[in-house]
Amino acid sequence: MGVVVMDAEVTLADVLSLRLAIDEALADGTELVLRHRTTGVERDVLLGSSGVRAREATLAVSLAPLELSAGRWDAYLRHDGKRSRLRSVDPGFSLDHLDAYALCRRTLAYRSYRTRNGFLALKISDAEPVAEVRSIWFREGRFEVMGLLAYTGLDDDDSRHEAALTLERRQTGARLRATATVQGVRFHAAVSLVDVLAADPEGAGTWEPALRVEGVATSLRLGSRLDDVDGKRRRLHYPSARVDGVLIKPCYTADDELRIEVGG
Repeated sequence: MGVVVMDAEVTLADVLSLRLAIDEALADGTELVLRHRTTGVERDVLLGSSGVRAREATLAVSLAPLELSAGRWDAYLRHDGKRSRLRSVDPGFSLDHLDAYALCRRTLAYRSYRTRNGFLALKISDAEPVAEVRSIWFREGRFEVMGLLAYTGLDDDDSRHEAALTLERRQTGARLRATATVQGVRFHAAVSLVDVLAADPEGAGTWEPALRVEGVATSLRLGSRLDDVDGKRRRLHYPSARVDGVLIKPCYTADDELRIEVGG
């Protein structure tokens, strides 16, 4: 059976919606199998069949009842004990959709994508409230950052929320606080680079930025995950700045969290 995924999307209700190009109708007893890439755990869903020959078929699978854990899950079709990976031509990436998906408060975030070899897979991540970074720059002696509040449950409207950007050096316990602006779920924050140096003048180190927002119970870590770029520490590099001869630059951790490195 020739089956290719033409469109794949996880809806706002966490339903995997697929449009398939097929050579013949899906046979009775065909299953969609999701296999965890690391543990080998499998979940299967019995698919319905109209029995009518067609060039296309659509599937809708609710993901929450499958109790899928965080990680990457590969998709297969199985019939009569034989299975094959599900090919896909849909890259599965829409920044607008990811933004809309992140507006709801969630515990898990589901995303469909096409692997490098052209197969359908799911990426499932823990979804705690975060400040998703979209822009970073140095100007007029300040570090500035803009982005989107994700998984907080706040409305994307014109309402303003009191907020503050905090920076912390765990090695020394030094802290710095600056005013931030939050409108709806969009944030902007800036901090003086001179103030960063003055807050801990003893030497080089790494600062961890976070956002405190009225109406959100937890402090929001700054990071970048709502896109298709993995491993930003290796792939994404921002311009640096020098203040009184000291190098200051933003970077990402292995978990795609934002840090500010001073000196070094």
